[in-house]
Amino acid sequence: MRVDLLTKEYPPEIYGGAGVHAAELTRVLREHVEVQVRCFGAPREEADTTAYEAPADLEGANSALRTMGTDLPMAADCAGTDLVHSHTWYANFAGHLASLLHGVPHVLSAHSLEPLRPWKAEQLGGGYALSSFVERTAYEGAAGVIAVSAGMRADILRSYPSVDPAKVHVVHNGIDIDTWQPNPSTDALTSRGIDPDAPMIVFVGRITRQKGLPYFLRAVRELPPEAQVVLCAGAPDTPEIAAEVDSLVSELQSTREGVHLISEMLPRGELTQILSHATTFVCPSIYEPLGIVNLEAMACGIPVVASATGGIPEVVVDGETGYLVPLEQAQDGTGTPLDPERFVADLAGALTRMIGDPERARQMGAASRRRAAEHFSWTAIAERTLEVYETVLQEHAARS
Repeated sequence: MRVDLLTKEYPPEIYGGAGVHAAELTRVLREHVEVQVRCFGAPREEADTTAYEAPADLEGANSALRTMGTDLPMAADCAGTDLVHSHTWYANFAGHLASLLHGVPHVLSAHSLEPLRPWKAEQLGGGYALSSFVERTAYEGAAGVIAVSAGMRADILRSYPSVDPAKVHVVHNGIDIDTWQPNPSTDALTSRGIDPDAPMIVFVGRITRQKGLPYFLRAVRELPPEAQVVLCAGAPDTPEIAAEVDSLVSELQSTREGVHLISEMLPRGELTQILSHATTFVCPSIYEPLGIVNLEAMACGIPVVASATGGIPEVVVDGETGYLVPLEQAQDGTGTPLDPERFVADLAGALTRMIGDPERARQMGAASRRRAAEHFSWTAIAERTLEVYETVLQEHAARS
């Protein structure tokens, strides 16, 4: 079987969880089937991997239009494959066109949904209408949809009610437990003035509305003064969210010690150091289909304090591997907390409880690593993905 895996992100050009997923899934799938990777960006040296850059004549055009232009040659090059598997709306258009053009089934993995990210209109302008059109068309035409959590499956069926529920399969994201593991080194911390022995809360994520970083920064105001805060946060979606976060960070740095902002993308070895010395990881997202960052922290032996939204409750076991913070949200697609002050207060309370009981935090951290290893290995996830492929191919053959 040949599978053409279509993705915007692929090493070394990765900035989010979807890129990590595509890379790790490819690695384990290649032990079983032929996988041709087609990705965006600069040429890659990896075998069976082809990269595509936006057409030169679309230079200066809306970024969504440039994405669609990049998808065209990607779709053309899928000739000869048995199945196409696309990741995120950026590559969904290529997958949909390849399916129509070459008469092969299209499977797509749902890492996020455009209707549940309306703030992207701030980033894409009219391109948000294009990305929404692409995503809807791909979902409604796909032979199979893989949701990274049961919560995400429910979101898909609510957002796209014409999609047949039988086509939507749950296959969780995974974690490489050998790569993400406790790292005793400290130079990545000490070189940045971070005390590896002091209580520490770590956030890792892009500066985007869905990650809920401003809520966490407001919660920090209520934390014990001895708690360090390490923010591995960059790639802001818009100047507005960047300015809001910068203002909140500056305010905190003027009123308390130990607030560290790391804006650059850290090498994995440095990030595992920071995670491994944390008392807890924090995930204040208002939209999170699953949350690979939580699995990365858990694999490093760190408990998680996270909002109880999306697929997070399928990863973090409340009271066992961390604490889930209740979150009542608007149902208008924004996910905005109905009572933001309550959410901030509850988040601060859960973090204070974790910081105040380091022995309990260590026990939860050990349980977190066990859960990551037992339930989220990439080997099991690849096997489940192959089962979806076989189901889709059998259904396609029956219709042909």
